Amino acid sequence: MSPASKPSKTLLVGSRGRMGAMLHREAQACGLCTVGVDQPLSQEVVKDKAAGAELVLFCVPAKVLASVLETVCPYLPRDCIVADITSVKEQPLKDMQRIWPGEVVGTHPLFGPNFDRQEPLPVAIVPGRAQAKAIARTASFFTALGFQTFECTAYVHDRAMASLQNLNFISTLAYFALLGDHKELLPFMTPSFRRRLAAAKKMLTEDAQMFAGLFEVNRFSHELVRQYTKVLSLAACGDIELLLEKAQWWLQAEKDPR
Repeated sequence: MSPASKPSKTLLVGSRGRMGAMLHREAQACGLCTVGVDQPLSQEVVKDKAAGAELVLFCVPAKVLASVLETVCPYLPRDCIVADITSVKEQPLKDMQRIWPGEVVGTHPLFGPNFDRQEPLPVAIVPGRAQAKAIARTASFFTALGFQTFECTAYVHDRAMASLQNLNFISTLAYFALLGDHKELLPFMTPSFRRRLAAAKKMLTEDAQMFAGLFEVNRFSHELVRQYTKVLSLAACGDIELLLEKAQWWLQAEKDPR
């Protein structure tokens, strides 16, 4: 991506949220021109901060994106690119294309605000109503921050997130809910159980409402749960070897993802 393709100015809407604040901080550290707005989104503030922006990135939850778009879009430069960072893409793209008459690109950083630079930091780029130049310019904002971008469709993205994010949340939730209020289990807690509980702590506490919301707004979530119950029925029938064979595919795939 050539330097000329980077947006000359980016407006972050929701710049005090966890992801918005992180992107604002990282962009400024990399020398990009970014400005941020957050509640209250007054006409005067938005119009002033948006002046000259080539990219406007909405860093707000999917469930409020449409209402924030309605508030902010009337005051944006007519030639700017409107994009979002939500964890679901089909409905947000429809909302952006309905409300904004210009170019629209969906994005999704596949990591949280407290990321580790030693791990892969991919960002999905989901083209909406946009020319190749606008798609490249949006992607270049993230590559300038050292992230890796790849393109996909909204359909592919949302099915993937239902599988890897939403099903992970709901199956973890169901597992610990099943074992809840069983004090007799406490003396039997094994190291592997404690590791799983520690890994689930943030998901089931401070991030619980976020994951619950993402589960509900993704139309593929309930389909994946139904598929999961069928797999559980195989376990109930004793087909453990078959499940092990299928599950161990991930061990090889992680080594050689091609």
